[in-house]
Amino acid sequence: MRTIVMANHKGGTGKTTSCLNVAHALREQGHSVLMLDCDSQCNLTQSFTLPTPAGKRLDAVLLGQASLSDTVQEVGQGLYLIPSSPDLAEAEERIGKKPGAEFALKELLEEVEAIDFCLIDTPGGLGKLTYAALTAATAVFIPAQPEYYGIEGLVGLLDVCQQVQKRLNKDLKVGGLFFTQYNRSDRRRAQKDMVTLLETHPVFGPLVMRTTIRPNVALVEAQIEKESIFTWAGHSAGAQDYTALTAEILTRL
Repeated sequence: MRTIVMANHKGGTGKTTSCLNVAHALREQGHSVLMLDCDSQCNLTQSFTLPTPAGKRLDAVLLGQASLSDTVQEVGQGLYLIPSSPDLAEAEERIGKKPGAEFALKELLEEVEAIDFCLIDTPGGLGKLTYAALTAATAVFIPAQPEYYGIEGLVGLLDVCQQVQKRLNKDLKVGGLFFTQYNRSDRRRAQKDMVTLLETHPVFGPLVMRTTIRPNVALVEAQIEKESIFTWAGHSAGAQDYTALTAEILTRL
């Protein structure tokens, strides 16, 4: 199983939307996919219509109160979810005090069988669960908006990735950086200058992906309606962009 983490030091960059739609795109290609909601805000979990009773969520598994098999929910044919809850914040604090907390998700995912991909949605910030997700990952992909405040935390995130590579997961790959809420034909000077700056940067340049996720209301509508973008608006810019992004992710793996 290949494990893909969506991470960014900053919230609101499109981590959840990207995790959800890349998972659906992989499923459209015939792959089996497990999604792991590591954010106590539960946005990924809320993208599906399903019951999430106490004891059947990620926080209970991490605290040893439930098994993985009790928690995984099928949300579509070949598509699975380990849901989150607001209680995950307390669970993160509790497990963070234990030795080896960074390996909690890696050990959990070692129990998973017969799944092609796992996609992990992480919270904003760089807490214990983000470290644990990177420790479990095959690759991390970074969604970012091409604005100053959306970019300034990237250096810190790459430093964290290097620390994890050195001490916890030597196989972790920084797969790439892609822009959300951005159209390459957009004429706004500030955004274009920021993109150019990163594309020509000696460190960030090789990480910048060609695919961008354009502003598209259908992506928001699909999540509100708890539908896949591919069933809600299969010909939309959102569906086209996430199909292209998923293809580019696969080439970078």
